[in-house]
Amino acid sequence: MFEKLDIQPVILCGGTGTRLWPLSRKSYPKQFCELTGDTSLFRQTIDRVSRICAKKPIAIANEDYRFIVAEQMGDAGAATILEPHARNTAPAICLAALHVAAQNPDAVMLVLPSDHTIRDERAFASAVVKAGADIGSGRIVTFGIRPTHPATGYGYISCDASAEDSTLIRRFVEKPDLETAKRMLEDGGYLWNSGMFLMGAGAVLDAYRVHAPMVLEACRQAMESAREDADYVRPASEAFAKAPSISFDYAVMEAEGGAVVPVDMGWSDLGAWDAVWADRETDEAGVVAEGGAVALNCRDTLLKNTSEGMRLVGLGLHDIVAVSTGDAVLVAHKSHADKVGEVVKELEVREALEANETPRCHRPWGWYESLSRGDRFQVKRIAVKPGGRLSLQSHVHRSEHWVVVAGTARVTIGDDVKLLSENESVYVPLGEIHRLENPGKFELHLIEVQSGTYLGEDDIVRYEDIYDRVESHAA
Repeated sequence: MFEKLDIQPVILCGGTGTRLWPLSRKSYPKQFCELTGDTSLFRQTIDRVSRICAKKPIAIANEDYRFIVAEQMGDAGAATILEPHARNTAPAICLAALHVAAQNPDAVMLVLPSDHTIRDERAFASAVVKAGADIGSGRIVTFGIRPTHPATGYGYISCDASAEDSTLIRRFVEKPDLETAKRMLEDGGYLWNSGMFLMGAGAVLDAYRVHAPMVLEACRQAMESAREDADYVRPASEAFAKAPSISFDYAVMEAEGGAVVPVDMGWSDLGAWDAVWADRETDEAGVVAEGGAVALNCRDTLLKNTSEGMRLVGLGLHDIVAVSTGDAVLVAHKSHADKVGEVVKELEVREALEANETPRCHRPWGWYESLSRGDRFQVKRIAVKPGGRLSLQSHVHRSEHWVVVAGTARVTIGDDVKLLSENESVYVPLGEIHRLENPGKFELHLIEVQSGTYLGEDDIVRYEDIYDRVESHAA
């Protein structure tokens, strides 16, 4: 394409994506899901910027997602800054700017959400080059997408939308209703707000100093007391909690009077299931069927199945979205796709675990999923990746039986350490200190049967942990 740009990519990993329930949930939001291919949107963002930027990306993530980020980023990233609290994009970008400017105040940052898709990578790279022409003047530049329809799921930017290069922003517009969106498209002076920015690290801190001093001061104090371990930067929690929760658009960009580069690059934020359907290649009937799903006499329909033990079949459907994840199934008309967030709220009112928790719970050592649960018992399937090691722990309310079904396990129970192979089992008495490890080169799989008066994940007394989770309750 061209020589890689001397730019520091910064990838924002916030957001829960409730409108893509049941696949996207609070415990595993959409940016980490495989929505448009064999890799997650987050990983696609990493790969995209790695092809055009010379520097490895920095990720900004919530503490709860640190192990998912580490696993999906691998060695492609420079560092991960962990937000101790969710505070919207202005504080998140401020943390990144402070981190980058401490090393080079003249560095240029390309700030990107991690939950979008871009089909035309060449157009994206060209837009970044165009935006770079304004950086020398200290201007902050965003990227506006030329609208293709009156979307109500996107924010808009009021500007000279006919410009080919950067143009000044008049104002930002919140997500409109349908009639307002139609009027804006007829007017022609609006672009979709992509949430992507190009800025100088030192220049944007100057802008915070003028327009958002409370954000800057809270973030500055948090970074001055930050703790670094491995590839993580951990800003001080108490200081960061004082930062106002506000978007970068309104805290800095609009007040600063930034610029926008109009661009056509096949962009979508995949904000709802109808957008996912529109982004995928369909058959001649407009049908997308994934995960072994079967469609018979269907038109303009999305069938997506992520459950290994379930078959999803659609018959005679038109303009329907059907998504199966094993523990939940969503069936909706595409015209209601942007209302799926209301489903999540209703499930939360009913205290349903499926509202926010995925059936497969990811941990730094691997994952587990519940197969069956009843009064005083639970059966789990556990997978431990090579070299993975659960914490040294005990339980107050339950005992456990482990049966190895694939791979090799190193098991510590009290002072006894043993190796278990396929078809071998062991019993962990209530209250006994124990640990499970995978010393092999292949993934370890076992079945765990829990028995006791309380089976919650918070019934853990932790003594040692190689993942620095001593104060958490995640096994």
